[in-house]
Amino acid sequence: MTQLPRSAPQFYTVAEVAELTRVSRMTVYRMVHSGDLPAVRVGNSYRVPKSAVEELLGSFDAPEDQRAAGE
Repeated sequence: MTQLPRSAPQFYTVAEVAELTRVSRMTVYRMVHSGDLPAVRVGNSYRVPKSAVEELLGSFDAPEDQRAAGE
């Protein structure tokens, strides 16, 4: 079997994103459908790029005054 390069994009399932962000799967689906969270459709399911999840989690860690200023 061929090894993927380390730079290959990594993806999470909706359930994994929900667990990481501690929200329901329905909330993740809503974010995907509204365009707030990028995802690709694979068959009947969605996969969320690791970079999008890291960005989402990073926005939770930002101090409130930075989020309010839009930074």
